[in-house]
Amino acid sequence: MKVFYSRVSTTDQNISRQMDNLNGFDYVFTDYCSGSIDIWERPKGSQIKKLMDNNQLTSLTVHSIDRLGRNTLSVLNVWKELTDKGIKIVCRNPNFQNINDEGKTDMFSELMISILSTMSDFERKMILERQREGIEKGKLEGKYRGRMVNTKESIEKFLSKPKSKMIIKDLENGYTHKEISFRCRCSFSTIDKVKRNYKPQHVEG
Repeated sequence: MKVFYSRVSTTDQNISRQMDNLNGFDYVFTDYCSGSIDIWERPKGSQIKKLMDNNQLTSLTVHSIDRLGRNTLSVLNVWKELTDKGIKIVCRNPNFQNINDEGKTDMFSELMISILSTMSDFERKMILERQREGIEKGKLEGKYRGRMVNTKESIEKFLSKPKSKMIIKDLENGYTHKEISFRCRCSFSTIDKVKRNYKPQHVEG
């Protein structure tokens, strides 16, 4: 089976640039989750894993190579795992593949995958570093503060926070605690608190 796979971090992101020319694919999967989650642990990624384990997957196409993993090592591991099983990987941007038309390992692509994965990992680390610097700067300026000691936050106020609303949405969409933790950058205890206090609104017909 030929599969096309794409991933974006949130449902608000435009995925049209990843979804051109989809004729001839048996399945088209899109995950809406953080790239920090291993591909096989993502909702749609796990379905691709099942096809692979059942020897049904013959070809996997992605828009860009960073769709395959959360960092350099994970991308290289997925690339090797698929290649060892004889599954063809096609990357569209830039255009290269692991197995050439003669069924042999493409040596140029092996070099490309290593370089591009390293660049992608470096970019992600730079983004995280900028976020950390922004938080530290905010603390120095008094703009980044936690709740004062010995004060209690109401459940209504807690559930009305943007992060709590994101957690509620992900819970309703069936994401696991681990996936929500990565997507919302929160602890399992926070997710449990939201789940424990949130009461879905039922609309009567």
